[in-house]
Amino acid sequence: MTEGRARDGERTLPAERGVVTARPDLGGGAATPSFRDLGAAEGDEGWHPGQLLGESRPHPSPTTIGGRRFDWGARTYVMGIVNVTPDSFSGDGLLVDRTAAEGSRSSAADATAAALDLAGRMIAQGADLIDVGGESTRPGHEVVEAEEEARRVVPVVAAIHAAHPAVPISIDTTKPSVAAAAIDAGAALVNDIWGVAPDSSLARLAAERGVPIVVMHNRAAAAYDDVVEEVVGELAAAVRRAIDAGVPEAAIVVDPGFGFGKAPRHNLELLAGLERLTALGRPVLFGASRKSTLGKVLDLPPEDRLEATLATTALAVAAGVDIVRVHDVAENVKVARMADAVVRGWDPARDPVQDPGAMAAREMRP
Repeated sequence: MTEGRARDGERTLPAERGVVTARPDLGGGAATPSFRDLGAAEGDEGWHPGQLLGESRPHPSPTTIGGRRFDWGARTYVMGIVNVTPDSFSGDGLLVDRTAAEGSRSSAADATAAALDLAGRMIAQGADLIDVGGESTRPGHEVVEAEEEARRVVPVVAAIHAAHPAVPISIDTTKPSVAAAAIDAGAALVNDIWGVAPDSSLARLAAERGVPIVVMHNRAAAAYDDVVEEVVGELAAAVRRAIDAGVPEAAIVVDPGFGFGKAPRHNLELLAGLERLTALGRPVLFGASRKSTLGKVLDLPPEDRLEATLATTALAVAAGVDIVRVHDVAENVKVARMADAVVRGWDPARDPVQDPGAMAAREMRP
């Protein structure tokens, strides 16, 4: 080892070797100095820490959603939330009645324009999917009639699909008629927030229309003996029902339903036991963004729960979650990629996935 020079009787330390000089002019990762891997073969500067950590979880076979292939286990995908509601718990509902103040402009038209703008920004920030919902599902929410829900979401789905045809859109609903209308407008995934209900009509619709489905855990009341065991068991039954309804196994995604029919302690236990959901053999979607448990732990309102959300995203990636559903896309994409690099050995130089969000961001740069 080459020795450095002693300074005024102080310690003699090894001289640095293989330093990659900082290039602030290039920006990004090149802006700060680093070390080159002198033990790597020439041309192999990638990293594979997932292998070093003993990452050996089996990954479900790929799923095609809206013409795009999702390779589960390659990295964590990010789903951006577009709420076309007046009463979202997180304060991001886009349906605001402006007709009285603005005369001829309709609130539905305003909501569609706002949703299209929001979706475009999310896609530019790296969102892989956009989830559109027209009924608030917060505890104590008001039920919206199917006709009204369809009136809210169908124009939004159609507008986003027309502007961003390469980005899959999911429709967040419990109603088959709303899901059918959204699929006609361009939705490519059904997100059933009552996927564990005995009524399989949404699964049958997904099978008939040839689109994948998310089956999410839910309960009408928060009563559990072992929340993780019960969620896993009920999701396994829901997967079997969906298959019996004609949905191919490769077209089923599971969601443990953080915040749905669960008290705060149940949600925290669920987050701690997320890795057990991978035993279902299906990709896992997880959504804790801005939810009340985060606020109760830190005594914060929805608009101040970003850092708490980012913590749940990192924990979810470490547990093997495949999709995170979030309001704040840019920040969660960064956290997911960093966690992916540690857990899955994700390497931007080797990423085989064509990310429409990343491509859109690159196209926007001067």
